[in-house]
Amino acid sequence: MRKRSPIDQMQWWKLVSDHQYIRGILFFCLGIFIYLLMLDNVLPETVDIRLSQIAEQDIRSPITIENKVATEEKRSEAVNAIGPVYEQKQEYAQTQVEKVNDIFELIKSVGQMKLGNTDEGDAENGEVKLEEELAYIKEVLSSGTSNDLSEETIVTLLEASEGQLKIAKEATTNAVHEVMNQTITIRNLNDVKDRVEEQFAISTVSNRLSDAMVEIAQFAIIPNYIYDANSTERLRQEASETVDPIMIREGQLIAKAGDMVNHDIYEQLRLVGLLDDSFNIFPYIGLAMLVLLITCMLAYFVNESKTSVQKNNSHLLMFTLIFIVTVVIMKISSLLEGLDLLGVGFVVPVSMGAMLLALLIHTRLAIFTSIILAVIGSIFYSNDTIGFFNFSYGVYILFSSVAGAFFLSRSNRISRILRAGLFVCAINSLSVLALLLIKSVQSSWIEIGMHVGFAILSGFIAVVVTIGLLPFLEAGFGILSTTKLIELSNPNHPLLRKILTEAPGTYHHSVVVGNLSEAACETIGENGLLARVGAYYHDLGKTRRPHFFIENQMKMDNPHDRISPQLSKTIIIAHPYDGADLLREYKMPREIIDIAEQHHGTTLLKFFYHKASQDSDKTVPESQFRYPGPKAKSKVAAIVGIADSVEAAVRSMQKPTPDKIENLVRKIIADKLEDGQFDESDLTLRELDQIAVSICETLKGTFHQRIEYPEEVKGKEEKS
Repeated sequence: MRKRSPIDQMQWWKLVSDHQYIRGILFFCLGIFIYLLMLDNVLPETVDIRLSQIAEQDIRSPITIENKVATEEKRSEAVNAIGPVYEQKQEYAQTQVEKVNDIFELIKSVGQMKLGNTDEGDAENGEVKLEEELAYIKEVLSSGTSNDLSEETIVTLLEASEGQLKIAKEATTNAVHEVMNQTITIRNLNDVKDRVEEQFAISTVSNRLSDAMVEIAQFAIIPNYIYDANSTERLRQEASETVDPIMIREGQLIAKAGDMVNHDIYEQLRLVGLLDDSFNIFPYIGLAMLVLLITCMLAYFVNESKTSVQKNNSHLLMFTLIFIVTVVIMKISSLLEGLDLLGVGFVVPVSMGAMLLALLIHTRLAIFTSIILAVIGSIFYSNDTIGFFNFSYGVYILFSSVAGAFFLSRSNRISRILRAGLFVCAINSLSVLALLLIKSVQSSWIEIGMHVGFAILSGFIAVVVTIGLLPFLEAGFGILSTTKLIELSNPNHPLLRKILTEAPGTYHHSVVVGNLSEAACETIGENGLLARVGAYYHDLGKTRRPHFFIENQMKMDNPHDRISPQLSKTIIIAHPYDGADLLREYKMPREIIDIAEQHHGTTLLKFFYHKASQDSDKTVPESQFRYPGPKAKSKVAAIVGIADSVEAAVRSMQKPTPDKIENLVRKIIADKLEDGQFDESDLTLRELDQIAVSICETLKGTFHQRIEYPEEVKGKEEKS
């Protein structure tokens, strides 16, 4: 079996490492790691305690939950406190008075019928017998009324004269009305009836008629203060609704240390889950959902961040490692909270992760990661707080991380990192003081000093760890940091010395291109130092055949005049790829190699193309005189290409003026844009305009109009 060659192994490893599945595996592993670290922070705690046992420590509720049993008991008490509701029916007085009137009206009508018969006919034949009248009255009256009134009372009324009957009627109705306006219940009904005789003070009627009147009044008096079921139910419902649910609040003290656990305390412990020994799957599911959200947000932002981690899996691995290391440090620091040291948790050097990401990848990614770390940290530090989130530490971690990332957004030199540490110390101190004041904690100066001291120590530790890890990460993952770029820009670098000694004109040209590129990149917010260093090496391939390039042809004939355009084309087109190969041989960073390989894109060698067209009778295809590419994949590579073309064109101008330079620069950019050389670099038209302005400003200082000194003028006159 044939062994793989080192080249085959490198290609195989590159194919595997750049595969999209690797990104998914990295994020999956990151999610599993975060899940395992946070698991013990979200699982509900339990206490081993029994009824009638003494609590060894304060026991507080980890959640907010309704005590439904206590709530129902409270509502039952409120309902039972509402007694039956009674209502005095005022309309009963009128009803009973009308009933008394009906009785007397019936007696009166029967008496009139008797008188009429006596007047019109024979008294003996027309006289209605008393028994018949009595039977008639009982038939007309309701059964209840006829049964309650005695026959003697009815007969007495029938035998009474019309005047006496009138007096009896008025007296009885007045008595009934007067009594029925009082409060009459079932309990005092008999007493009221017994006292009704007091309402009759009439001496003009016989005792027999008076007794009949009392009996009719007693019959008409009924209870008027009765039970109101609807009102009673309504008041009880309102009383039940006014009772607020009995809540066991998060952080509420259920049992003090030294208290005996009675039945009520034991039920509260069971209700909040502190006695629940059964398996509860919901915390696991909730944490899985939270970790899934965190991982998905990280994956989405990383894939849309327009940084090196977007497509470079090795950089993504570096990001994952930095994230994991930072999370582990937060976890370890959270365990320090168990020590008897005030504010020791604030010593967490979480800004280290943000500073490393800002230095090695991009500030935007560092700031976004700071937000995620703040969420995770607030869970890690929830052990000594109530609930699953400690927002104080979350805010502290957020400000600390963002401070480190923001301060390094424009410069990442070692001195800048040290200043960033001081800035983080200041932000940490202010954050801790703000949190203490917001909580209205009455702390002594010693306690405040300890909190602030640990916060300051956090900044120093973060700087030390950042500076210590930076070289290893740069070397291990091929990161082109500022330190590395400064090292590559040293003129003593072997490749730069090679350019200087073998192609001095190219070296000078590269220096000017570096100046133009750096200023243009900084104008649109790109890495100007990378552009400068990339420009230094972009024409390294010209050292293979330096005399075939015009900037190196000092006091010598142009060799292209003696060879065919096709051969000239081959020599010229080869220089980007010769330079890229030489850079790979010296293991230069990928970004520098890309600039050297892509700075000409697929542009046309117009001079040799037109020369070949003039020398040939046939049409010469443009594709034969175009660079094979690739086109610039980054803005920096595109800008270096623009600066390269501009510098060569301006250097060949006769008596350059600012207007001529600007017209030439804009024409070169327009030609490249029309030729599609910026299609893969994401440069916008606005950025191209800013680049043109920047290059023109730089060229004005490079190609300024010189003052002719007297010696020079005299020399010219002598030559003439």
